[in-house]
Amino acid sequence: MREQNRPPEAGADGIIEGRNAVIEALRAGTPMDKIYLAKGETDATLGHIASTARGKGIVVVETDRRKLDFMSRTHAHQGVIAMAAVREYAEVEDILAAAREKGEAPLIVVCDELSDPHNLGAVIRTAECAGAHGVIIPKRRSAGLTAVVAKTSAGAVSYLPVARVPNLTALLKDLKAQGLWVYGTAAEGSAPLYQADLTGPAVIVIGSEGEGMSRLVREQCDFLLSIPMRGQVNSLNASAAAAVVLYEAVRQRLTPKPR
Repeated sequence: MREQNRPPEAGADGIIEGRNAVIEALRAGTPMDKIYLAKGETDATLGHIASTARGKGIVVVETDRRKLDFMSRTHAHQGVIAMAAVREYAEVEDILAAAREKGEAPLIVVCDELSDPHNLGAVIRTAECAGAHGVIIPKRRSAGLTAVVAKTSAGAVSYLPVARVPNLTALLKDLKAQGLWVYGTAAEGSAPLYQADLTGPAVIVIGSEGEGMSRLVREQCDFLLSIPMRGQVNSLNASAAAAVVLYEAVRQRLTPKPR
């Protein structure tokens, strides 16, 4: 007997293709990272998908058909491809609450437009291992909680809350108002990492792979940390920089304070 009302399943890479499949996934409440729609289409069904997705807070990206063709596994995407999220996004308050419940000073990682899913997955993995309370990413111009990110994180996405916000600048202003210090990472930073005090409530901002932190995000940083470079290459990739800073925070927090 044919099963009825069964939501469509995403492939191993999290892709859901075709109008009916995406509509059913939206109706079933499948967690979504992004929905890609063919640019310039005026079809009523695609318009319905876009409005429904936006109403649920899902990012909708208009793109040309060549990109959709490249992403497609079935070659029958009908102008729409959805990327399922491996889990639902948390709220920023969930991350702060996790720190309060543990009686710890918050340690939060903010990724500023980190577009490589392998880098984001590696950052999430390191953050979880280091005991950070959560990771925050922007809704746009960033990798999301896709299957690739989950795999690269080695399962850390199942344990560490990841929140997604529309505006990182506004987020950092709010966190500062709540008493958190914001530390950005920059090659030209004026605060040497090993002289910074990371024992208090801290937000560590990791910039994008190519451009680093955006200007507006940089302006919200209380300190710009520089990591010592002893070789000929003058920068680390995003996930490596995150690991160095996070584990300096771990070292400081594990070191008994003198009485």
